[in-house]
Amino acid sequence: MPTDPETIIIALSFVGGFASILIIGIPFLARDQRAARMKDVVRHRQALGQMQRDEFAKLGQLRKKSANVDILRSMLERFKLQNMIASRELKGRLARAGWRHPNASVMFVVARLSVAVITALLAFTYISVSESFNLPVFAQFLAAAAAGAGGFFFPDLMVKNAVQNRQAKMIRGFPDSLDLLTICVEAGLSIEGAFAKVTEEIAESAPILSQEYGLTSAELAYLGDRAKAYQNFADRTGLPSAKALSTALGQSEKYGTPVVVALRVLSQESRDDRMSKAERKAGSLPAQLTVPMIVFFLPALFLVIIGPAIIKVMDM
Repeated sequence: MPTDPETIIIALSFVGGFASILIIGIPFLARDQRAARMKDVVRHRQALGQMQRDEFAKLGQLRKKSANVDILRSMLERFKLQNMIASRELKGRLARAGWRHPNASVMFVVARLSVAVITALLAFTYISVSESFNLPVFAQFLAAAAAGAGGFFFPDLMVKNAVQNRQAKMIRGFPDSLDLLTICVEAGLSIEGAFAKVTEEIAESAPILSQEYGLTSAELAYLGDRAKAYQNFADRTGLPSAKALSTALGQSEKYGTPVVVALRVLSQESRDDRMSKAERKAGSLPAQLTVPMIVFFLPALFLVIIGPAIIKVMDM
């Protein structure tokens, strides 16, 4: 490779000229992204405006619904039924069923009265019109009143069924959530952080229980009284294990006892309770299978055993 001064000067001149061309030409070759950024800003503003309009539309719908509910509330107050609406026991049952709208008690009371009246009217109309019932008028009114009473208690049965189904789903995931809560606290997380972490981890496996943990985490962050947040968790779920957890956390908060020890004991008790329930179900299977075996298995067995003999006797 030649290393004379003329070659070096020519090479350096070529590199300098090429660099000068690049420096001058790059600004012209570069795309003007200002217009693209402005378009993105305009598009984002339009999206935000659409979201705001949607929010206003939702607020308008909520105001209309709230106005309708206010009319129903005033009607119930006119009939002196405001005590039914303000019942804490009713609000607690509706909350445990998952119906936590501020106007849920009003809608429930209106539903009970409406179903009772409609059921009574339908029963009275059917009995009076149908030719198969030859009842006096007093008996027709009694039958209609009985149907109305059944319609009055039907929404209550629906609420109880919803509470039981919801609690059954929470019971299945509660031992695992306690284990996760214990692990998070042992790892050094605070109670708020542990509840938030458990909320994220069990969101797919136990969504209902995850919602309850999330509400408790929010209450722990915003309420001044932490014991109140624990008590609300127990009241919303209605589970004995949740009550034990809230009591243990409240006592730990009040007396300064170690939280990890209490959570570890509760977790072990929860696992033992789940195992005992599984053993009880397994022990009750023979008694539950008796009737199905008699109805479905024994006739087929008798047919297989006695059938050939019956066929031979018929052929003789």
